[in-house]
Amino acid sequence: MDQKIILENVSKSFGNTPVLQGVNLAVESGTTLVILGRSGVGKSVLLKCIVGLLVPEEGHIFIDGVDITVLNRDELNKVRRNIGYVFQNAALYDSLTVCENLEFPVKRLAPEISAEACSELVLEKLRFVGLEDALDKYPQDLSGGMQKRIGLARSIMLDPDIVLYDEPTTGLDPITSDEISKLIRKLQQEHAITSIVITHDMKSTLTVADDVAILDKGTINTVVPVEQVFDDPDPVLHEFLTTSVGMEQTERE
Repeated sequence: MDQKIILENVSKSFGNTPVLQGVNLAVESGTTLVILGRSGVGKSVLLKCIVGLLVPEEGHIFIDGVDITVLNRDELNKVRRNIGYVFQNAALYDSLTVCENLEFPVKRLAPEISAEACSELVLEKLRFVGLEDALDKYPQDLSGGMQKRIGLARSIMLDPDIVLYDEPTTGLDPITSDEISKLIRKLQQEHAITSIVITHDMKSTLTVADDVAILDKGTINTVVPVEQVFDDPDPVLHEFLTTSVGMEQTERE
């Protein structure tokens, strides 16, 4: 299996505060990697480096063999066209309808797509997340869970090979959280998407992950298949498992 995303000794600081300190990581094509870690350890920073929103001071990030840390803006945008990004707060534009929010990445990154084809894409992605009726609504008319699903739909408008998820279930009730997790898994299974998910949600982790990594003290020391998370001795992973109320080792549906 090919390695879709590779990080080599990636470091990122803000002022005198180091956040990432030599991160090494590889994500196999068509798999979902969940990254766990305490609040403030740099999980979101890591995602933003992978998509090129932040530039590391040291190290290299390869997407399909291309080192994005040395690309200019136009070259980077070509790579970004193949990467979907689901923001923690959905990051929908309040002044735009759901339809216009979904059209936005197409108009920005793929202007050659006709208006008619774009409209078909919008309906297709809304059907995938089960929100066809939300086409003409505004974000403020939607629940938090619906906004998350619209954010997911927008992230796949250009049929990317890679989707990055920043805390996709945060702030949601357990039922809605489970619905989002199942959508993430469905997308990976039906379209062979390569995904990285950062989360605090162990139930979601067991639903979506093929592999689980721990980000701690600026580095990743543990990457383990999801089936082995209950047997791994990593203390941070153990902490996540033991503090997840009612957590039981169950088979993925």
